[in-house]
Amino acid sequence: MAGQQFQYDDSGNTFFYFLTSFVGLIVIPATYYLWPRDQNAEQLRLKSLRKVHGRCLWYRLRLMKSQQSIVPTLKKAALLFGWAVFLLLAYKVSKLDREYQEYNPYEVLNLDPGASLSEIKKQYRVLSLKFHPDKGGDESTFMRIAKAYAALTNEQSRQNWETYGNPDGPGATSFGIALPAWIVDQKNSMLVLLVYGLAFMVILPVVVGTWWYRSIRYSGDQILINTTQLFMHFMYKTPNMNMKRLAMVLTAAFEFDPRSNKDATIRPTDNIEVPQLIRELGNINVKKKEPPFCYPYSLKARVLVLAHLARMDVSEELDEDQRFVVRKSPALLQEMINVGCQLTMMANSRGGFHAPRLVTIENCMKLTQMIVQGLQESKSPLLQLPHFEEEHLRYCVSKKYKVRSLQDLVSLKDSDRRNMLRFLGEEKYDEVFAVLGSFPHITMDTKLQVLDDEDSNNITAGSIVTVTVTLTRKRMSEVFEKEQDSSTPCLTEDAATTEEAGDVSKTKTKVWQNKSKGAKKTAKSKKKKLTKKKATPAPAKTKQANGTVAGNEVVAAAAAATAATEEEDEVSDKGSESEEGEANKDSPSERDEDSDKQSDTEVDEMAGDDEEEWEALQQSIQRRERALLETKSKVTHPVYSIYFAEEKHEWWWLYIADRRDQTLVSMPYHVCTLKDTEEVELKFPAPSKTGNYQYSVILRSDSYLGLDQIKPLKLEVHEAKAMLDNHPQWDIPDTEEEDEEQEDSDGIEESEDDDEDND
Repeated sequence: MAGQQFQYDDSGNTFFYFLTSFVGLIVIPATYYLWPRDQNAEQLRLKSLRKVHGRCLWYRLRLMKSQQSIVPTLKKAALLFGWAVFLLLAYKVSKLDREYQEYNPYEVLNLDPGASLSEIKKQYRVLSLKFHPDKGGDESTFMRIAKAYAALTNEQSRQNWETYGNPDGPGATSFGIALPAWIVDQKNSMLVLLVYGLAFMVILPVVVGTWWYRSIRYSGDQILINTTQLFMHFMYKTPNMNMKRLAMVLTAAFEFDPRSNKDATIRPTDNIEVPQLIRELGNINVKKKEPPFCYPYSLKARVLVLAHLARMDVSEELDEDQRFVVRKSPALLQEMINVGCQLTMMANSRGGFHAPRLVTIENCMKLTQMIVQGLQESKSPLLQLPHFEEEHLRYCVSKKYKVRSLQDLVSLKDSDRRNMLRFLGEEKYDEVFAVLGSFPHITMDTKLQVLDDEDSNNITAGSIVTVTVTLTRKRMSEVFEKEQDSSTPCLTEDAATTEEAGDVSKTKTKVWQNKSKGAKKTAKSKKKKLTKKKATPAPAKTKQANGTVAGNEVVAAAAAATAATEEEDEVSDKGSESEEGEANKDSPSERDEDSDKQSDTEVDEMAGDDEEEWEALQQSIQRRERALLETKSKVTHPVYSIYFAEEKHEWWWLYIADRRDQTLVSMPYHVCTLKDTEEVELKFPAPSKTGNYQYSVILRSDSYLGLDQIKPLKLEVHEAKAMLDNHPQWDIPDTEEEDEEQEDSDGIEESEDDDEDND
């Protein structure tokens, strides 16, 4: 019976096969993922952005980094060295002799295949005389010759050779281990054991443990867990945060503490430069003793953020620290928004504490915009544009132009815009025009429905409402010289706030609280009847040059108008009576035919509506499945930001809120993939009480000030349908059950009769 045999590589040839495969498995994927991309493509991209983003801080830093960085060169050198080793090993393997060859007795005896038995015996005698040990020949060679002779002359040996490739029959399966024999040599056992112990008992546990203890300190968004707990504590403690308190909580994050983050630094010069900045900034709550706001790292980060918002110049040492703090802030503010949403959901489900107010979450979004653009909350959005300074705003807010926002600037005619910005000059005006044209212009369309329901347009109490929002992005340059349509429901935040202030005085006459159309018609008809019966009063005589003549003419005109209206009413009444009489003359069969046709058309319309709803439902399901499977790139459009130290892309927050009660209706959805068009589904439970509700669909940018949009969303909640305990399809009459039993019994009797006949 064949066994198994393991042997190490004494010659070292198989080890080269293993080594070549191992190096190839490392070099080939590393080249695909780590080879530096085409530097020319990056240079061309930066060149195409120069006209718009040439003054941005991140653009200038990127140019300097691409010119000074040697990392791509080192990567290329390491990969080329790996490929050189791989090719060298492949060449070495190709030159190795084949150690395992097929056994051929004819080759051993130096005979041609198919030689006769006499030729085989003759050749064997010749070789025996030459290689026999008694004649001074090699014993191993003679053994091979004798084995080959037996394989060709002995019937059993020949059959074994033809079947198994070996005259001795099936042999042991040999497995070669691709390791040199010196590794398992007893002389080197201690050295090999020491290397194995050092690699697998010291180095590997240290590397894995270090990675593990570092990774458990961070959340999925690479935010320290301690920072998330800090945000949750202060948002729970202060549900209503103003902007100053929010900045204090943000800069207390542990990412800015050198004990928790090695990238954060505390310099000896901070004791001199930070107090100087505090004096220039003014009141920033330096004397507040509440930890961690009083800690040096928190105070330094707060000062640097406020100096960034005020666009103050700092020293070179603090400038590096300020860039670090500013780069970290948007991700930290996004974590604060996530924490606020979690607390809101916990308060809605469990209760027992106050959820963060809507103004707190919106202040987080506003602070992100302010940090990206380096602007304070009270400053004009026009200061986001290049070459705009505080002293230039007086030209824009004058009585002639009244430009206070980017939308106002866009809506101006080119001639008025050039006249207003004549202080810039032609070259600077073209740059402002190019930057303003690159700003996003978003159109927002909403669709309200209840998915997976028979009547998707009927919103019942407690149902899950789905608001499908379609966002379309265009450049501002595409809407130049187009006046904003006054009937467009999407409003900026300021306009929406003004409209809400006006709605407070009109709460008694809301649109959805008016009476139905039928009531309006009856009221109008009653008013007409009253005007017919009521005597027309004589109008007051006006003082004119012709005295009483004018008064008489007015009275006569009024009387003539009254008579004309009475005649028209009589004619219309007669016409309606005649039409009714003609209708009564129709035969009953004609009326039945008309009713049948009308019912058929109604059925066809209902069937068409059902098919459309079914198709829309299937499309929405397919859309959601595709969204789960495909991953979209978060690289959208670069943001124009003069003072932000890192390239940032346009992202948005989309959510539904009740601005009157200052509460979130749906959690904010972070739209990170809006390039041209994006469709987002926002879901929320309908109120438990029936009635009319007014919410707002709000779109906020995380990069630009003054581009937020608010669209009203009216919700009419009806009473939910009562659940049927006994559905009609399960109500089987007693007579039907008796008939079925009778049929079963008859069938059994017929089968018995058939069996008797067969017998």
